[in-house]
Formats: sequence, C-alpha cells, structure tokens
Amino acid sequence: MSSSDAPELTIVQPGEGTEASLGTIGVVFKLFGEQTNGLVSIVEHPFPVGACVPPHLHTREDEYSIVTEGEIGFRSGDREVVLGPGGYITKPRGETHTMWNAGKVPARMIEVISPAGFEHFFWAVGEAGADGPPDPEAIAALAREHGLEMGSAPWLDDVIARYDLTPPPGTR
Repeated sequence: MSSSDAPELTIVQPGEGTEASLGTIGVVFKLFGEQTNGLVSIVEHPFPVGACVPPHLHTREDEYSIVTEGEIGFRSGDREVVLGPGGYITKPRGETHTMWNAGKVPARMIEVISPAGFEHFFWAVGEAGADGPPDPEAIAALAREHGLEMGSAPWLDDVIARYDLTPPPGTR
C-alpha cells in the first residue's frame, strides 16, 4: 500500500489540544468522534486541588478513565475508589457518578468516551463559560440535548467533607 492509499492518521503531540474550562475542572480535547468514525472520543481533564464534579448520569455513553497525575477519587453508584497514576476505571452509562481531586496537588486523567459525541457537550460548556459563569438554564438545556442527567447524591456531602473539596455548583 502506498502512502497515498493509507488511511489518514490523526496525530496529537504532547501538550497539544484545545483547552477549555468546565467550571470545576478543565478539559483538553484530544480526539473528536469525527476523527474515529464515531467510535470514541478522548479528552484530558485537569483537576485543581479541591475540585469535585457534580454527580451525573450518562444515558448514551460509557466512560473509561486513566489517571495520569495526582490522585482522583471516583464514586459510581455505591462503589468508591481513589486511583493514582496508571489507575483505570470504567464508569458505565445509567449509573450516577462523580470524580474529585483526592490529593493535595493538581491531578489529571484521560477520559475515553464510547461511543463518541459527548465531547461536544464539553465543547459547548467551554464556549458558554468563556466570558464568565454560564447561564445555568443554558447548561441544563445542553445536558438534556446530550443525554446527561444531573442528579443529587446522598453521599456527596460525606465525600466533600472527607476530602476537603469545594462543593460543585448547584449541589448545596
């Protein structure tokens, strides 16, 4: 096969990718579904110290997380774990989950989303918050459009207290 017949390669060098803020954590876009035939998308999430993602449930996709720096706590349903660099976890659709920085230094993880598409929610939230705090009603509409259900979790206050976290917006 000549190089002119070879499939297109997507190359993302270390440190590359468009960055945005999701409010409590950041996002760096690495691969969009348009580059993977819709099979997966990949983003990185930097977690500042004290960061906690609001509990939520995906109805369309599963997430696979790989911790690359620091310590990140995960709660999915009634299961909880803290993982360091090299730790992997699955977060299945249909189950309320959250993540938080479980340490005293910034943390980071890679998120593989399957099937792709949810990266566009992250993109839209980043755009909505580019000039200041986004309108909560606009974020709620984006969540509905992408099959994301924001939820309350009776265990969240305990997690916040144990890890000295900043409560996510809309949870108190």
